[in-house]
Amino acid sequence: MPTSGLFSRNLKKTFPIAVRGEGCWIVDESGRRLLDAAGQAAVLSIGHGVAEIGNAMAQQSGQLAFAHTSQFHTEPAEKLAARLLALAPPNFRNGGRVYFTSGGSEATETAIKLVRQYQVETGQPERYRVVSRRQSYHGSTLGAMAVSGNVARRAPYVPLIPEWGHIAPCFCYHCPFEKTFPDCGLACAEDLETFVREHQTETAAAFIFEPLVGATLGAAVPPEGYAKRIAEICRKHGILLVADEVMTGMGRTGKPFAVQHWGIEPDIILVGKGVASGYAPLGGVLASAHVVEAIGGGSGAFMHGFTYQAHPVCTTAGNAVLDYLETHKLFERVDSAGKNLRQALVPLEKHPHIGEIRGMGLLFGVEFLKDKAAREPFMKSDNTAEKMRQAAMDEGVLTYPTQGCVDGHRGDHLLLAPPFTISEEECKLVGSALAAALRKVFPS
Repeated sequence: MPTSGLFSRNLKKTFPIAVRGEGCWIVDESGRRLLDAAGQAAVLSIGHGVAEIGNAMAQQSGQLAFAHTSQFHTEPAEKLAARLLALAPPNFRNGGRVYFTSGGSEATETAIKLVRQYQVETGQPERYRVVSRRQSYHGSTLGAMAVSGNVARRAPYVPLIPEWGHIAPCFCYHCPFEKTFPDCGLACAEDLETFVREHQTETAAAFIFEPLVGATLGAAVPPEGYAKRIAEICRKHGILLVADEVMTGMGRTGKPFAVQHWGIEPDIILVGKGVASGYAPLGGVLASAHVVEAIGGGSGAFMHGFTYQAHPVCTTAGNAVLDYLETHKLFERVDSAGKNLRQALVPLEKHPHIGEIRGMGLLFGVEFLKDKAAREPFMKSDNTAEKMRQAAMDEGVLTYPTQGCVDGHRGDHLLLAPPFTISEEECKLVGSALAAALRKVFPS
């Protein structure tokens, strides 16, 4: 194969060429079939190769491929916005609106600017900090990196990004306070109260969090009461609550949005990935009614814009994916499919180097430890997550590896987030592939 002209994610690696997708499988140029147990970074919800999505996009492209949002709205965008708001918590109905982007990072950037303009429009121009959690990840653009707390991902760009403040992660398995729930008194949530008190309440504009932490912590589930306490603290101090549901939204955890498991109502919700299931680049910011009212009742104009926002072909893809999810009752299928996958992973829990298998719905993390009793991670140089990814791929199963869940550098895990269509037999294949990978990576 000639040298690639693509600026790939790793110039020292050679990547196989994907040529076809079928359900939960990807086929490469050699004809090898790979079970996509990661949903390509928790993107695919309806699976690969659903012809009606492409057909809908082609039809829309032939009718109207593009119209700039400074001059026109389009029917697909209006329709999808209404449908997403109907799926969202009650405070997004009767006045909420959706700002469509081309993906999750753009959604985070949009939310940061929306938060800032909200505070200015409501007479609080001193509020600018968007506080987040250490070990978090909210996107790769500079604004999104500013609110991300992952040490390794931020490191090369530290001179370029502001430090608005980070609080403790919500990660019971590696509690930063070395406490145990419920005796901890939700110390990780109370850390927000402490931060606000110590850093001048009047400068805090918003708090952004993943309700279920995806890539950086490996599907870490918050303890009961955490989300509600965070929401209470934000309301008490006039801080907007932003739920980053780029990975968890659109049914991934068993409900349309993960926040609905705990009955909270964020002010802003971010979506991406599953909103178009990978069939088109699409993300969005759901703004609750009172956020919209602040802008609409003030200047009336949001000082922000992207050329391709609310793209008619991309929003058509979003509508077609939502049609497929609803027609095939895939939202309802997540819980049962998740139980099948968890059951297939249960035998792995006895392995001396498996720390915790955690998650909700069809989003799971499998963490690897050097010393299970002490919960001691492998060194970053051991490259354990990547070795497991490669060994699982050799067994025909694709996973999503990440390092740094413990301290930003150490802490290896694989993320599993297959399409909602995954069968019980395919779940068993995931379990057997990971078991074989463990035998290969840890032969003794």
